[in-house]
Amino acid sequence: MNAPDPLTPSEHAYEEDARAAVYRVIAERRDMRHFRPGAVDPAVLRRLLWAAHHAPSVGYMQPWRFVRVTDAALRDGIHALVEEERIATARALGEREEAFMRLKVEGIRECGELLVVALCADRERHVFGRRTLPEMDLVSCACAIQNMWLAARAEGLGMGWVSIFDPDRLAALVGMPDGARPVAVLCIGHVEAFYPAPMLELEGWASRLPEDVLIGENRWPESGT
Repeated sequence: MNAPDPLTPSEHAYEEDARAAVYRVIAERRDMRHFRPGAVDPAVLRRLLWAAHHAPSVGYMQPWRFVRVTDAALRDGIHALVEEERIATARALGEREEAFMRLKVEGIRECGELLVVALCADRERHVFGRRTLPEMDLVSCACAIQNMWLAARAEGLGMGWVSIFDPDRLAALVGMPDGARPVAVLCIGHVEAFYPAPMLELEGWASRLPEDVLIGENRWPESGT
């Protein structure tokens, strides 16, 4: 049997417009830091959480847990934790300290919705797919966040992933049980506009690596790193 023509879509493919929309939302997703005032429609938030909960997970363990932050004092406390770590991170960057301090790395106080995402407790009982790669619980949680990110962009909402915080102190702030571990603070809300390119590229902090140096065939990519 001859191999199928690569230009012919699979019989299971979506229509062309739907496929284009999937690739468009991937290309236009941004890690947003700038938000304008305005609440997120509860129905939209439910759809975003639905998208997160329908992410793939290794061994179907579904390790993600979400805490919706609606208390103003708690929001301020999370902001204080992030600010403390922002300063510590800047100092650890040495010669790039000043450049880092000029970056806006969070929108905790401005966003319409604030969520803390964590790995659940008692993850050790999930062995399927994790016996040699225990970090697959974190990978599964990241898939849930990415689902939510893409859905947010499709809904016209900005979302930013903040990971600058002390995990133990954040866990205590939101009352996580022993063994649970926070991995993200998500800022979600309305924006004036989406960045035309990733913010760190626009700020000159870093640039996207070309695919050729990241992909090898049958062996490690020739870039060697």
